[in-house]
Formats: sequence, C-alpha cells, structure tokens
Amino acid sequence: MSMDISSADRLDVTTRSIAASLIAFAAAALVVMTAHPAHGAEPDELMQRTTLDNGLEVISIHDPALPIATIEIAIRHGAFAESPEYDGLSHLYEHMFFKGNAVIPDQEAYLERLRELGIVFNGSTATERVNYYFTLPTSNVDEGLTFMKHAITSPKFNQQEFAKEKKIVLSEYDRAESQPQYAFSRAMQRLLWYEHPSRKLTLGSRQAIKEATVEQMKTIQDRYYVPNNATLMIAGDVEAERAFELARDVYGDWKRGDDPFESRPVPEHPPLDDDTYLVQTGDVDVPQIDIRWQGPSVDEDREATYAADVLSFILGQPNSQLQKELVDSNIALDASLSYYTQKHTGPINASVSANKDKLKQAIERLLREIHELADPDYYTDEQLQNAKTILETREIYGREKTSSFAHTVTFWWAIGGLDYYTTYVENLQAVTRQDIADYVSTYIIDQPLVLGVLLNETMKRDLELSEADLKAMVEEVRQDMDS
Repeated sequence: MSMDISSADRLDVTTRSIAASLIAFAAAALVVMTAHPAHGAEPDELMQRTTLDNGLEVISIHDPALPIATIEIAIRHGAFAESPEYDGLSHLYEHMFFKGNAVIPDQEAYLERLRELGIVFNGSTATERVNYYFTLPTSNVDEGLTFMKHAITSPKFNQQEFAKEKKIVLSEYDRAESQPQYAFSRAMQRLLWYEHPSRKLTLGSRQAIKEATVEQMKTIQDRYYVPNNATLMIAGDVEAERAFELARDVYGDWKRGDDPFESRPVPEHPPLDDDTYLVQTGDVDVPQIDIRWQGPSVDEDREATYAADVLSFILGQPNSQLQKELVDSNIALDASLSYYTQKHTGPINASVSANKDKLKQAIERLLREIHELADPDYYTDEQLQNAKTILETREIYGREKTSSFAHTVTFWWAIGGLDYYTTYVENLQAVTRQDIADYVSTYIIDQPLVLGVLLNETMKRDLELSEADLKAMVEEVRQDMDS
C-alpha cells in the first residue's frame, strides 16, 4: 500500500530512524567494549583505591595500552568555598600553581622541568573542584609525582609573578564580560543565587581579583590544599601496587590539615521566594530565552539527580515533544532543558534561541511545554528506555581514553563521592516515570524561577518587552495550565 507522507510525518520517520540508529550504535558499542576485558569492566573494577595515613585518597587506573600515565591531583575547592572577599581567587590560585615553589625557583625553571620530563599539563577550576594534571612517559612517573608534590605543597607566591597573573586573570574577565551571552548568564546566576552569588560564579568579581593578596593565596594553601581534602590519581601504564607504593613514598609526609569545611561550613543557598525577571540587551542577532530554577543537591535528593539527567536527554532528542513544538515549528532555532549535578544545589536551565520575529511566541510556548512535563504522555516508554541505553553507552565510551576517564573520576570524587559515580549507570537504569514526575513537580512546575531574555536594542524597542511583560506571561500560562 502506498501513501502520501506529509513533511511533518517525514520528519517523524526521520527522527525515529535516527533514534533507531543511535540504539543500534549503542548496542554495537556495548558488544565491542564487552569484548575487551578492561573496557567491559565496571568502574569499580577499573579503579583501585587506598587512603594514606594523612587522609590523601589515592586512585589507580591501570591501562598498559600505551607507555604513558596521567598524574592528577584534585582538591575540593572552587567557587562554592568562596566568601565575597575570595570571589574568584580559587581560579587565581590555579594560575599560581604553575610557578615557582620550594624546589623550582620560578616559572621559567618550572616550564623547563616540564619539558625535561615530557609533560603535557593543564588545570581547571570549577564550582566544586580544582584539578591539576600531568601526562608524561611512564618512565618519568616517579619524577613527575615528586614534581607535582612540590607544586602542591610548597608554592612560592612570588609577588612579581602574582601581580602578572592578576593582570592575566583580569584580562580573561574582561574578555568574558565583553561577550553578551556571558554577561547575560552571569546576571541570571546572580538572580538565582541571590544570597551567595560568589559561591557559584567561578570567574569571580573584578574587585576581589584586583584586591587579592599573596596572604590570601597562603590562606587558601593552608586551608584547602591539605591531603585530607584531596585525591591523587595515577592512571595509565602503572600497576596499582606500584602506584600506591609511589604515593606513600612521595606524599606520605604531606602534613594532614584541619577539615576546611568543619569550622567554615558552606552556607545553603536559600530558595527563591518568588519569580524574578530580567530583560537584558546586548549585541546579539538571535534572542536568547533562559529560565532557571534551583535544582536538587547530590547529598539531599540523589534520586532526583538521576531523573534530571534522563529527562534532559529525552528532551534534547530530535523526536521529543519539546523539539517538535519549538524547533520543528520554526519558533526557535534550538531548545534544551539541562541540569548540572552539584553537591551544593545544582541549577536547572531551560534555554531557547528564538527566531527574532517570534520571540514572545517562543516564550509562551516554552512556558507551556514546561507545564506539560507532568503529563505522563509527554514522552514514550521507548524514549525513556532509549535515553537510559544511550546514556549508559556514553558513560562506558567515556572510559576508553584513560586520561579523560581520570578527569571524570576526580570530578565525581569531588561532587558526589566515588560511590555516586560507580553506581551511576545502575541508578540511571532504575529511573522510573514516577521519579521523573517527582523531579519536575518538586523543582520545576509552578516553582519559583528566574526568567530572562537577551536581545538587542532594536528588538527590545520594536517588541516593547519589559520585566512586567514577562511576569504577565508567566502568570497567564500558569492560570491556563492549572485551570
């Protein structure tokens, strides 16, 4: 039997084909990975762990495929630990890590030593973790561990180099602030985390960076850079027994410190009392719509974090109702709902790049789609299972490159603990429709939000869009959907 297929139906057929292809890829990838004992193993089987007497957690991932290894140290530090006077200083400290210390006199000697050992290096600062890592030939692991140890335990904080790095960090700040999307996101963050914004904004504040002192760097060093607030990762062509022996020999005398969060507990972010609105202008061609909520925390509602990941994946697929209603209808160029897992209140963000002549329509449609998330028919059983399968495959595939796998492990070590990570896939697979319904009702539907729109001056003038207009739209949609 032949039939005429409309353009919408063709798209639906196409998206079903894409989904089927993804599932087929996932299944094939699982088979291939399982054929290799290391790649088919669970995270707990790939990692071995021990804790030194000083509290330093040591993680070994043995991968003899290549004669290289990655040495990484992660610290529970970042924006979440920053009071206003330290706003952005964890990032500034990261810059100072690659300088002189008790053994290496200055940055020039530091870089020379990196070259001698064949080290590829980097570091990063996030909201709840700072990490530093070297990848180098296995034959140099002993010396690399010693080099890393001196950098971690005895930074020199030369005043001249400190002043230089402050200028570099401030120039990064200037570049970021010059981007309308970043300035908009930062403004939205400040509204969402209104009581403690410094504990969420990694780049920090210009004033705190300008006024930063060497004494503050030393305070960070003494307070957070202690072995009982750190993990050492040795990943690559080093057997676990050897890795643990080296860790004890090199890091065993690193002096244990006080628990940095016992006397200085991280304050909770108070919930939003009411909706907040923002209309911001910038040099953009495409208007941006953002809705943000305070989401679950790993320690307080672990089940919701898994449900959030599954739902976000479902909504991001081309065949999801969210995509059909906003993107396929030509109202928007893209649409997403995301959640960022955090120990201290993770953010939820609905984001849409709207067609500029359909901005108000896009806002209203997005608000209505959010309310529809409670509908049990908003996604199918097939979409739910596909999400779990592909998320599992991505997680397994992420273990293929050992150096990247090491970064993933230390991230979860800092955010949720290794038990969260090692049981992540099984908990994803256990997510039910009820779990997703509980997540959206607890954190999204009819919950206080921050709604913002970024557009250029011409769009704002033509649309005459104000914060009051956004408020009226939210209230109207809520009344319609709840009636």
